[in-house]
Amino acid sequence: MEIIPLARRRKLRTWSHGKGPSELKVHRRSGKAISLLDLASNDYLGLSRHPDVIEAARTSIDADGVGAGASPLVTGHRPIHQELEEALADWLSQESVLLFPSGFQANLAAVIAITDRHTTVLADRLIHHSLLLGVKASGAKLKRFAHNDLNDLEKHLKICRNHQTNKSPLVLTESLFSMEGTSPAIKEIAELCDKYGAQLIVDEAHSLGTMGIQGKGLCYELAVQTTILSGTFGKAFGSGGAFLAGSKKLKEQLLQTSGAFKYSTALAPPLAAAALASLKLIKKNPTWGEKLQQRAEKWRSRLSIEGWSRPLGNGPILPLIIGSDEKTLFYQHQLEKSGLLSVAIRPPTVPERTSRLRIALRQNLPKGTLKRLINALKAQ
Repeated sequence: MEIIPLARRRKLRTWSHGKGPSELKVHRRSGKAISLLDLASNDYLGLSRHPDVIEAARTSIDADGVGAGASPLVTGHRPIHQELEEALADWLSQESVLLFPSGFQANLAAVIAITDRHTTVLADRLIHHSLLLGVKASGAKLKRFAHNDLNDLEKHLKICRNHQTNKSPLVLTESLFSMEGTSPAIKEIAELCDKYGAQLIVDEAHSLGTMGIQGKGLCYELAVQTTILSGTFGKAFGSGGAFLAGSKKLKEQLLQTSGAFKYSTALAPPLAAAALASLKLIKKNPTWGEKLQQRAEKWRSRLSIEGWSRPLGNGPILPLIIGSDEKTLFYQHQLEKSGLLSVAIRPPTVPERTSRLRIALRQNLPKGTLKRLINALKAQ
């Protein structure tokens, strides 16, 4: 068993909802639960506790039970799944959508579907672990390019062209990086892929609902054509599960060949129903994401004024880079003493010497939260 330094050991804590819509209670071994204002979760729009979303899940449970009971190709595919797939395809102007029980599974399936040992995959240096495991499982050759660096990506694409095989290279990126808060120049990346004959997978897990026109993500806003678009319901949609969007041909290929799809119990119907209810709410409130970004801009400016390095990007993820593991844990504990929750993110999740507090803005945070955060960060 690998020996993990004390400052990097993870602890599994137990949580329950607090009184307010943006509060969580952490349960201690002593039996005492402490309520904290949640600045850590990815429930950006607060939809996991929205009454419409909860009611949709309850109605689905009454109709279909809790679990799907089988894989989609046996008896697991229900009308709510088809309805959600069609609604998402229409919303994102995609030919088709296929649902998965988790984003990790969806990303594995996406990479494996279009690569093999003859494929070269060019992945952003900070790409999500699930996509990297997809590359490993496919046997493809992995090359990393510097984070959001178009010049480095093009250099690798030129090398691929000079060593051309019968397999197109694949580029992997995210529209909003979950620990950095940054977004790549997706349109320019797509243009490079077109220029050099590469395929493109974009993971929009953290941007759907929060970024792009009407919350449709950056690929939609910039009219970027992807080979596969990956998205999840466990973030801004406040539910669970995930999907891949692309051509009808791709969907058929996944349906016939993807082990991650075929050999897992289908997405629980109540989660699909909740995701569909969230989609309807996002469509009815097309400025939610824009308002969240405006709030994020205010937070970034204030943190910069207070002496912190301005968090990069313009979405709801604001990393406060601290450096050492121990100091980051110290700040986490300081925030918890002040009733705020922001988890210390340490290597290997982030690069060495870049441990950080990851601040996740949520729509339902009460007024005065930023002031509380600033005061807590100042406390020694």
